[in-house]
Amino acid sequence: MDGKEVKLHGHWASAFFLRVIWSLKIKGVEYDYVEENLPEKSPLLLQYNPVYKKIPVLVHHDKPVAESLVIMEYIDETWKQNPLLPQDPYERAKARFWAKFVDEKCVPAIMRVFSNTGEEQQKAAAELRENLKLLESGLEGKRFFGGENIGFADVANAWIGCWTRMVQEVVGIKLIDEESVPLLGKWFHDMLEIPLIKESLPPQDKLLARNEAFHKALTATGASS
Repeated sequence: MDGKEVKLHGHWASAFFLRVIWSLKIKGVEYDYVEENLPEKSPLLLQYNPVYKKIPVLVHHDKPVAESLVIMEYIDETWKQNPLLPQDPYERAKARFWAKFVDEKCVPAIMRVFSNTGEEQQKAAAELRENLKLLESGLEGKRFFGGENIGFADVANAWIGCWTRMVQEVVGIKLIDEESVPLLGKWFHDMLEIPLIKESLPPQDKLLARNEAFHKALTATGASS
């Protein structure tokens, strides 16, 4: 496929952008990549995503698709090879549920841990640990959310092992207790060792340095307000 048919606007440090990269790679879809210089927003980004004004944005035949989970489903429906979502309607619903659970429950807790200090940070850390236990239940004893092979929920959520450990290092609070969530800990490890997943991760030292600086700025602003 000509990469000019597909363009992807993203940012190297975005977890949501990674979901789309992984989905395209699983499907074997070639694409042109446009790196957005965030927090500045290019005219093209604002044109393609005037509602949320965020990355990632997939542009296919000049038609933009925004929001990472929506993009993943678009990719799965457009390119049928190596399906991400299962055929069974109930299994499809479960895959969507756990992807949405991470976005609605885990992501806000991670962000509160990252951007707060003191009691609020501790509360957010406890909430995140409980949400990770709930996420583990979605594995139902399987190696992957998709069963023996990775599926939609695995690709949507694979970033969380890397980012949670990074936040853990930045803030100095244990967020992943692998004794409490052994299946999830193994899933984190297995997902991040898959070559296709691993090779697309951003440089960890660069990511850590960026987020240490961001955390320092956020907490300094909170302390002075």
